[in-house]
Amino acid sequence: MAAIYVVLVLFLAVFVAGLILLIMAAINFDFSNSEIPPGVNEPMKLRIIHVMLIIVAVVGKILEKIGICSQISFVRYMQGIKALGADQKLIIEDLWFEKVPIRIYQPKALSAIPRRGVMFFHGGGWVFGSLETHESLCRSLARGSESVVVSVGYRLAPEHKYPAAYEDCLNATVHFMRNAEHYGVDPARISVCGDSAGGNLAAAVSQTLAGRPDLPRLRAQILIYPILQALDFNLPSYKQNQGVPLLFQERAAFYVLQYLNGNASNLEEVLEGSHIPIDIRLNYRKWVSEDYIPDKFKVRGYKPHVLLDCSTEVYETVKRFCEPNLCPLLAEDAVVHQLPESFILTCEYDVLRDDGLLYKKRLEDNGVRVTWCHLEDGFHGIINSFNSEWLSFPSGKRGLDNIV
Repeated sequence: MAAIYVVLVLFLAVFVAGLILLIMAAINFDFSNSEIPPGVNEPMKLRIIHVMLIIVAVVGKILEKIGICSQISFVRYMQGIKALGADQKLIIEDLWFEKVPIRIYQPKALSAIPRRGVMFFHGGGWVFGSLETHESLCRSLARGSESVVVSVGYRLAPEHKYPAAYEDCLNATVHFMRNAEHYGVDPARISVCGDSAGGNLAAAVSQTLAGRPDLPRLRAQILIYPILQALDFNLPSYKQNQGVPLLFQERAAFYVLQYLNGNASNLEEVLEGSHIPIDIRLNYRKWVSEDYIPDKFKVRGYKPHVLLDCSTEVYETVKRFCEPNLCPLLAEDAVVHQLPESFILTCEYDVLRDDGLLYKKRLEDNGVRVTWCHLEDGFHGIINSFNSEWLSFPSGKRGLDNIV
């Protein structure tokens, strides 16, 4: 019995030591492939957050290798364990809108007039994120703006490929718009809002509803560092910030491929720009081009990328990247012209910065009023850090205040 106990202790010690070595190796690898620019305030906090994410990912990979659970499942589980208690100012309830799980946040205080409504779509690259990961943000939006906020738990990739997430967000929004008065909301004061991949979904839903005569017009779209195209991952911001946490250039392409195909088999071609034929790329250069990025955003050593052609086989696997429901930046002017007043938040040290800048230009060119908030020292995901006791950033709070 004692011998078995000794063997078990030794096995556990070896396992723990191996786990620590693997984590340290992953962290060292990340440090050599990542960069935190001097313009980021409190860089050590960002590095700590990034290391924490790496540790979770590495442990998840180990659990996957030994057959306990998939890495994606483990990361999702770890993201969702931050349970919050009751809120003194909000009534919070979990419901279903058209078979889509939602969480609704309603201010307890009485209102003399119907409230604003906000449909919120969480970020996470269409692969991660949940009602739980954005709970603090949705509570703050509801309290700060005295609005009824509806957070949508849409289906995730790679289990559910495009257009599952888009369809869930659209169906939940239409349901809410048709039943807004039941929740004390003015149907004419409903906005869509989302961060990162959620910003993509908000933009796509907004475009779809722009021409719907059977529904009230959306009051606004609120896009928080959105990903809006997948034609060019070599725009200035993608090259300048390719190794800046919390979203690398490679990860951005990986996530959009997971959403589209449920795999990332064409990741190399997407990163180098050889996934879309040159003639199609040239056709979209009127909307997706470094030429429309203001010069002040190109000063950090950007060099134009050479266009590469692609094979028919590769294009066949990603040709839906040209659909506006997946890449809203490619919508026709006739659609963009009908869009509601817009708020766009971008961060200087974010690969997705230029997606937001290009969409801002498209909206303004089509006569849509745009409020733009640019966080000069911000990075991707900074808004979600606003409520962290030790790892918050002033820019995150400033950005949230602007959104409210």
